[in-house]
Amino acid sequence: MSGSGGPSTPGEAPESSGSAAGQSGQTGQGTAVSGEHHRTFFGQPWSLVHIFGVEAWERFSFYGMQVVMTYYLYFSIAEGGLGLPQATAVGIIGAYGGSVYLSTILGAWIADRVLGSERTLFYSAIVIMLGHIALAIIPGFGGVISGLILVAVGSGGLKANATSVVGTLYAPDDTRRDAGFSLFYLGINLGAFFGPIITGFLRVNVGFHWAFGAAAIGMALGLLQYSFGRKALPPEASVIPNPLPRSRYGLFIGIALAGIAVILVLVFTGVITAGNLSAVVALVTVVAAIAYFAVILTSKAITKIERSRVFGFIPLFITSVAFWSLYQQQFTVVPVYAESRLDREIFGWEMPPDWVQSINPVFIIILSGVFAALWTKLGSRQPSTPVKFGIGTVIMGLAFFLFLPFAGGGPNSTPLIAMVGILLVFTIAELLVSPVGLSVTTKLAPERFHTQMVALFFLSVALGTSISGWLAQFYNAEDEVAYFSIIGGIAVVLGVLLLLVTKPVLKLMQGVR
Repeated sequence: MSGSGGPSTPGEAPESSGSAAGQSGQTGQGTAVSGEHHRTFFGQPWSLVHIFGVEAWERFSFYGMQVVMTYYLYFSIAEGGLGLPQATAVGIIGAYGGSVYLSTILGAWIADRVLGSERTLFYSAIVIMLGHIALAIIPGFGGVISGLILVAVGSGGLKANATSVVGTLYAPDDTRRDAGFSLFYLGINLGAFFGPIITGFLRVNVGFHWAFGAAAIGMALGLLQYSFGRKALPPEASVIPNPLPRSRYGLFIGIALAGIAVILVLVFTGVITAGNLSAVVALVTVVAAIAYFAVILTSKAITKIERSRVFGFIPLFITSVAFWSLYQQQFTVVPVYAESRLDREIFGWEMPPDWVQSINPVFIIILSGVFAALWTKLGSRQPSTPVKFGIGTVIMGLAFFLFLPFAGGGPNSTPLIAMVGILLVFTIAELLVSPVGLSVTTKLAPERFHTQMVALFFLSVALGTSISGWLAQFYNAEDEVAYFSIIGGIAVVLGVLLLLVTKPVLKLMQGVR
């Protein structure tokens, strides 16, 4: 779930700075066009193919592992799982997903203060690979704890910085920018499609740890591809915007160690448990988001226009939280629903429930190019970002209403085609929010907080994802009408509210659409 499509009129920088950027060529922010950059990838800067590749393999490993992990946690020991209560398992998955996006704070901070986006991305990919290896070779809860922590931290570092590096390939007024983010989103979903197919097949036929091993191999392949192409990226990708003085390294290392110690104490004293983990991650994310907004908005390093744009980002942030709290139930409620309620028999063959997760990427692959072409064709006539966000959130709420005709059915009572239709609606909503949100974030970001603003968008995903895990604990197959109606209804209301305040939000966004 990362990449971007959105308004294809991103000349949102003030005219005083936009003209200079435009003269630099449309392959980077103020970078002269080299021979490498004369080559194109579907009309986009050639370097996009390198980031496209590493993100595709990272999503292969991430999506391939996540649903398998859901089943690993709540399947019985006799079935090769760990035998946790189902509600606890989906809560852990929600907390884990939220932690991935919460970790973008750390990844963004390291990029902006220590390593730069490109090197942070590279080292994060290594950490992800090590996490999948731990899941594959360490049995029981030891593998789960060490593996999920490494994958969460690594994925957080990779996600915010991959998006930021893509942004460096385009001048602020390059009209290809949003279409390029949509192609980037396509790469992500190619990986997301093949991941569950391969790991689900391995889980069913040879066992859970073989599936985790496949995720490790996928990340290794992505790392290998990126290693060959990283030198061709523009210099902006390696810039450290706000270098941390070496004299302060010790202070921050001490803060990090103290934070780890506090977490360990809370775990060993029972304050943080598997049952409340998703709520804890949600609370931490709320605090982090408020702190982040406060730091950026009170900084003397940003201009008046930049500050106004950050204020304009706040209603988009809130709507994004609502959207992701529903959308991310693809990894909590939907796997449980697919395993117990869905009729997966096709001409006498039963499809693994894991493969349901590959339906959404198929639609993304088909529709992302359509949306990219649509935004490019419409140009300045396309809907603004707040309108896209509002409509996308309303559609996401309506997708939950589509579960209602099948509420109260028994095992294997929901036709597979119905789930395909529901996930098609999920996809349409996603393409109106996720790629658009990433694109607009790179345009609203103050110059000194570029990567960290991308991390703020991912904090909205973190909060929504952890909320999805918390909400999933209330899912009850015996009372589905209330669950799907209430949650879907809240999303519809929030989407409509954003549509009603579009004009004042656009005024705050100062020319960014």
